[in-house]
Amino acid sequence: MRIIINFNHLKTLYIFLITLSLTIFFFSTIKVNANTFSIDNIEISKPFEIKFDKSQIIDKGFDKAFFELMSLILNNSDQSKIKNTRLNEIKGMVETFSIKEEKFINEIYYVNLGVSFNKKKVFNYLEKKNIFPSIPSKKTFLFIPIVIDEKKKDLLLFSNNKIFDLWSDFKEKHHLLDYILPTEDIEDFNLIKDKFESIEDYDFKEISKKYFLKDIIVALIFKNEKEVRVLSKISINETIQLKNQSFDNTDITDDDQVKQIIKQLKIMYEDYWKKLNKINTSIKLPLLIKVKHSDNSKISSFEDTLNKKDLVNNFLISKFDKNYIFYRIIFNGTPTEFLKSMSYDNYFFNTDKKTWVLK
Repeated sequence: MRIIINFNHLKTLYIFLITLSLTIFFFSTIKVNANTFSIDNIEISKPFEIKFDKSQIIDKGFDKAFFELMSLILNNSDQSKIKNTRLNEIKGMVETFSIKEEKFINEIYYVNLGVSFNKKKVFNYLEKKNIFPSIPSKKTFLFIPIVIDEKKKDLLLFSNNKIFDLWSDFKEKHHLLDYILPTEDIEDFNLIKDKFESIEDYDFKEISKKYFLKDIIVALIFKNEKEVRVLSKISINETIQLKNQSFDNTDITDDDQVKQIIKQLKIMYEDYWKKLNKINTSIKLPLLIKVKHSDNSKISSFEDTLNKKDLVNNFLISKFDKNYIFYRIIFNGTPTEFLKSMSYDNYFFNTDKKTWVLK
């Protein structure tokens, strides 16, 4: 009985000490800026024992958060290249962390962490390994999976289409793409069925406009006795990319086998989207820009915008005179890409001379 009482006292004391120490940490590191990648809801648990060490749990949280970040910004093949990243390397990229929740249940300590990583350090680490990350940008597609029975010369859109039925059941935390599936509309079905002979060339615009989505993925799933072949037509901004995948000895009426097809298709779609948003950190374009220093709010807003741009590697004030502040900006892209990116935030420049002028 005495041991139990002492152990409970120890646990109470531990909660107080960890709360105190973390509170001190928060007040010294709570500032998080746009130069970080934030990964939330990292859940870790460990039995509470006499030699309980909170640093081990925090380290485990850093490790888990890092690989979740990698799954967001790297394609599937590149993720295998960083699987042996050491803990001390990961900790060197951590900017801040926070405890979202902690609790004891049946002598098990549970903690929910939020971890922020320094973008520049992450990019530098990956560049040394010749890996180029992507901007983790969300995207929504209209997704139309059509099963085509080559033997029967028939197609399945809604009923008896396991791809359609199970597609939304498979969703990973790191997935950037969301999908809207068409409603079971008999008019759509008849329209597609009428296009059976030319289905590979059909653009599906008559259907996609009903959902107010310009971006669409059509998966034509051809099945025969030997294999399942999937032709994916990925349309983004009126540009169409074709992707082919084959699955040998696959039964598309079997739930488990269909789930594997769905998993591979979603990996392919995620990788294609990441490729479009890839950052070539080896390109370090120096830009010289001057801004009138008479408007402090404009200067502050301009710097905040630069901070939020993933392709802005770094920037600093190189000098100033009585009229202007001069900025030196390192950009991971082309001048045209910089101008286009800044125009989205209503920043435009006079580019007639070597040093551009913010209008």
